[in-house]
Amino acid sequence: MQTIDFKPRFLKPTETSSYLDRRESSLVEATDFVYNRFNSQTLQVQRQKLPIFNNRRDILYLLEKHQVLVLVGETGCGKSTQIPQYLIEAEWPAQIGVCEPRKVAAISLANRVADEMGTFVQGDTVGYAVRFDACTNQPKIKYMTEGILLREIMGDPLLKNYSVIMLDEVHERTLYTDILLGLMKKILKKRRELRLVVASATVDAEELQKFFDSGSDQKKKHNSAILSIRGRQYAVDILYLKEPAPCYVQSTVDTVLKINSSEAPGDILAFLTGQEEVDRAVRILREHASILEQEKKKNKIEILPMYGALPHYEQLKVFRHVSDGYRKVIIATNVAETSVTIPGIVYVIDCGFVKLKWFNNETHTDSLVVMPVSKASANQRAGRAGRVKHGKCYRLYTEDEFAKLADSTPPEMVRSNLTYVVLQLKALGISNILQFDFPSPPPVKNLKSAVEILYALNTIDIKGELINPLGFNMAEFAIDPLYSKILFSSGDFGCSEEILTIISMLQVESVFTKPSTGNMIAKSRIQRRNFEVAEGDLITYLNIYSAFVKSEMDKGFCHKNFINYKAMKRVADVRSNLQKMALNYNIPLISCQGNTEAICKCLVTGLFPNAAYLHYSGVYKTVRGNIELYIHPDSVLYTIEQPQWLLFCEVVQTTKLFMRDLTVINSDWLLELVPHFYHKTTCYNY
Repeated sequence: MQTIDFKPRFLKPTETSSYLDRRESSLVEATDFVYNRFNSQTLQVQRQKLPIFNNRRDILYLLEKHQVLVLVGETGCGKSTQIPQYLIEAEWPAQIGVCEPRKVAAISLANRVADEMGTFVQGDTVGYAVRFDACTNQPKIKYMTEGILLREIMGDPLLKNYSVIMLDEVHERTLYTDILLGLMKKILKKRRELRLVVASATVDAEELQKFFDSGSDQKKKHNSAILSIRGRQYAVDILYLKEPAPCYVQSTVDTVLKINSSEAPGDILAFLTGQEEVDRAVRILREHASILEQEKKKNKIEILPMYGALPHYEQLKVFRHVSDGYRKVIIATNVAETSVTIPGIVYVIDCGFVKLKWFNNETHTDSLVVMPVSKASANQRAGRAGRVKHGKCYRLYTEDEFAKLADSTPPEMVRSNLTYVVLQLKALGISNILQFDFPSPPPVKNLKSAVEILYALNTIDIKGELINPLGFNMAEFAIDPLYSKILFSSGDFGCSEEILTIISMLQVESVFTKPSTGNMIAKSRIQRRNFEVAEGDLITYLNIYSAFVKSEMDKGFCHKNFINYKAMKRVADVRSNLQKMALNYNIPLISCQGNTEAICKCLVTGLFPNAAYLHYSGVYKTVRGNIELYIHPDSVLYTIEQPQWLLFCEVVQTTKLFMRDLTVINSDWLLELVPHFYHKTTCYNY
């Protein structure tokens, strides 16, 4: 094996100063920056210890001979950070694009590669582009999210600026993953010099190879190759419960405390299903952590949350080392299952459940369903414990239940609302969606439902072609088409400022904190009434944000009113970026000055498929599909007199189908604003 002589680049004082000016970093960040650069030699030694280092020449050879390389290697083997560097060292021309399913992965990997290459992030060598935070230059190695790459294809259909594209963590099979796999297959046929690396921890490599080889010329029959990289996995002991847990959130908390009091040093990673559960567990564990601090015990813990809606600077805290005498405890959703390797994890707690979206094509609604994980996901979670040494995985379910789990999680393409997918493909010039080559073809009913909704939104015409300019403009927004339609209509109703706020509030999972004790729960409910209005949740969100801004975004205001400060800061960031995009598309920024009827009417223009009425039986039913729905207990409408007609933003399925984020409307507005979708009939009962 050839030994590579790595020469780290150390920054001059002027370069360091320039970097600090651009990033507006603090003195601590400046110290870390210089420190990391002078540790480049250490990082280069670590690079050579990675399992993928032994396959360096194999990777470069296969990419010379084949257009597609399907790379199978466990998370932590180095594929996401090393392959781009190998290509740069081999002097591949043009850019190297690395596509990640989550922004935290793109940012953390870019930082890591920049450290290893002795440069700074967002420079000419390494950069990243995520939603609302993109590099303005063209770095040699560019980490990005899947949505960013899709929008780049809209502007440059053949990706002429890139010589290699790497799709990472393909086994997650998100909507964007399947779209990009289909698009890259078409692009590769046009650009023979372009190379594609499909990387994954657990994936059926032969199926992907057949997908890319199918339809190829006889001369290019073997256009793809498979390479498996041996991991560096330590043994992991799997422990099961003898009896099912009555509450997996409380069992997670109990297991963390048990590990902390009885097991050897090592960080803990616990998996839960969503933000609310994570915040609840974090709140309880921090109370225990404060007790350990007061008693000055040795086994102190530092609790950190990890979920997609968390601001990225908060997510990056999980990668930092804790002080001596502390054990790091990370409570996460499945965002920590793949994509990133969190250092120091020795113990994993698997609740056995995951929250997934399932689309009902009859009601045109997505339902968030908490369901058991698959065996592949359970094994992936367990593998988190074997990265640094012998680990343990505590599964909060019985061994018999594990045997009953499905082998793999269904791809998002076959269980999701495809409205945004169809809109994106139409914008890319793909007129016949049914003939598009999906790795996992979606149900035809879901595609039909998506086309119907886009037609009702006046985004496509009767022939299925995008209407210019509205259809193309909506495709540029990285939000649900229902929301982008509301935003583009807001200028006509004179309430674009309020609509920007409401849509931004809907981009976070929850803006409220949930106390665990009875007295605090009652107090939080009383404080929330200061913002509640009879028009529903969305106008309540508007009141909350307005009060937050008037308080000058004060953290004490949030604490007093039981509002999630981090979520509100995220809302402010999203709103700022949406406002810039609105100005680019000439949407007039107008305030309705408290005219809630104008806001509610504007909401009808986009959310009209999600209309429900109060049935004489006392339950709500959707206008289309006649599905029984209930008001979610967290809604402001739960404790007041039930309105006759309302709109909902999403449906959550637990014991019942619950509607969330509600707005009270007048049924006449549906006939007035969307007569092409609703019409009035008379029903005779015989």
